[in-house]
Amino acid sequence: MFSRVKISQPSVDDFDALDIMDPVEYAKKEKKLVWKIDLRLMPCLILMIVLNYLDRNALANARVQGIEKDLGLEGDQFNTCISVLFAGYIALQIPSNAIITRTRPSLYLPACMAVWGIVSSMTALVQNFTGLVLVRFFLGFVEAPYFPGALFLLSSWYTREELALRTSILYAGSLLSGGFGGLIGAGVQSGLNGARGIASWRWLFIIEGSITVFVSICAAFIIPDFPHTTRWLSQEERAIATKRLQHTSGSHDTERGPLFGGIKMAVLDYKVWLLALIIITKTSAGAVTSFIPTLVATFHYNKVQTLLLVAPPYVFATIVALAVSYSSDKRSERTLHIVAPIFFGMAGFVIAASTEVLGARYLSLFLMLSGVYGSYNVALAWISSTLPRPVEKRAAAIAIVNTIGNIAQIYSPYMYPSSDGPRYLSAMIANSIFCLTCILTTLFLRWCLQRENAKFQALEIQNAAQMESEKAEVEEIVDASASGEVLVLNPGFRYVL
Repeated sequence: MFSRVKISQPSVDDFDALDIMDPVEYAKKEKKLVWKIDLRLMPCLILMIVLNYLDRNALANARVQGIEKDLGLEGDQFNTCISVLFAGYIALQIPSNAIITRTRPSLYLPACMAVWGIVSSMTALVQNFTGLVLVRFFLGFVEAPYFPGALFLLSSWYTREELALRTSILYAGSLLSGGFGGLIGAGVQSGLNGARGIASWRWLFIIEGSITVFVSICAAFIIPDFPHTTRWLSQEERAIATKRLQHTSGSHDTERGPLFGGIKMAVLDYKVWLLALIIITKTSAGAVTSFIPTLVATFHYNKVQTLLLVAPPYVFATIVALAVSYSSDKRSERTLHIVAPIFFGMAGFVIAASTEVLGARYLSLFLMLSGVYGSYNVALAWISSTLPRPVEKRAAAIAIVNTIGNIAQIYSPYMYPSSDGPRYLSAMIANSIFCLTCILTTLFLRWCLQRENAKFQALEIQNAAQMESEKAEVEEIVDASASGEVLVLNPGFRYVL
C-alpha cells in the first residue's frame, strides 16, 4: 500500500534544461509551482492538525462538561489520563519518521489519521478510569506519526527562507484548535447535553472523531508525496521542485542513504540535542494548554461561558505566531524571534503566580500562549534549516526533537493538582524557569552556529585558493565533523542564526 510511486523522476537532462533557462522565466515558473503546492498542501495539513489537536485536547473541555464526575475519577486520575497519551505518543515518532522516507506520505499520513479518528470516537464508550486510560494511550500511539511527519513533508518542499512561515501556518492550526475546541464544546454543551440519553462530553468525542475519519479520506487525494515523486506535477515541475531546495540546504531528496545511518547521524549531532532542549523547555511550559479550560473555570462562570472564554487567548496566540514567523522568514533570523516572545510568556507565568485578580489572570493567559507558542514554529523551522541533509538524518532529527519535547507532556500534567488552584503557584514558577532555560539555550545554539559558519567560510576560502591554482570552480564544501559525519554542502551555505 505504501510502496514508492512508479513515475519518471527528473533526469540530468531536466536539470541541465533548468540551468540554461532564462532566470526571469525560471523565477516565474518557480513562483507558480510554490503557489500550486501551497494550495494543495497547506490547507489540508492545517485541517489535519486542527483535528489532531481537537481529538487530543478534547479531554480538557470534557472535564468542564463533567467527565470526571460521570467516570468517578478521583485525585490525580484525570492528570494521569492527560499524561498517558504522551507515553504512547513518544513511542512511535522516531520509527514513524524513518518509515515515511520510504513510503507515500499521501497515503501514510491519512491512514494514520483515520485510525486516530476511530480511536478518539471510542472515548465516548468508556465507563471508568481504566477504559479512559487505555483509549488515551492508544490515541497517543496512533496520533504520533502525524506532526513530525508533517514537519518532515514541509521541509521536503520548502526552502529555509519559506519554512518558518509555513511551519507557523501549520502550527497555527493547533492553536486555533484550542479556540475551536472551546467553541465546539460550548455548542455541544448547550445543544446536545442529554440528547438520546447521551452526556455532552460523549457527543463531543463522537462528533470530532467522525469528522476526523471523513477528512482523512479526502486528504489521501490531495496531499503530495515528495518533489520528485508527485504524480500531479509535470516532469519540469518535479525538476524545479527538486532543484530549488539545493541552494539553501544542499539537499537532494532524491538521495537515499542507510535508514538507520540517518538515525545514527542525528543522535551524534550535538545540534539535535540543543534543539531538543529548546523544544522540551517550550513544551514543558506549554503544557498549560491542557489546563486552560481549568484555569478559566477558576473565574467561576457557568460551563458555556467558561468554554467561550477559552477561545480568545488562542486566537491572539495564533496571530502572534504568524506575525513572528513571517518576520523570521523575511529577516532570515531565528534567535531573536524565539527569545523575545518567550520572554513575554515568562511574564505571563509570573503574573499568574502573583495575583488572583481576574483581569490580570485572564491577561496572563494571552501572554502565556502567545509567548510560548508565538515562537514555537520558529524553533521547529530551525531544526530543518540546521540539519538539512541527508534526508534520513533530517527526518530522524525532527522525530527525535519532537519525541524529546513531548516527554514533557508525561510529567507536566502532575504540576497542576486541583489542590493548587486557583494560582497553581508551583507550576507557574516551574514554567518561568523553563522559559529562562529556553532563552539561554537558544543563545548558546546561536553561538555554536556562528562558529560553524566561520569554519565553513574558512573552508570555502581554502577551497577557492586551491581551485584558483587549478583553474576550476568551487562546486562543494566538504567538512568532516567530529562524529565522523562528512558534510558535502553547496558553496555559500550558512546556518541560519
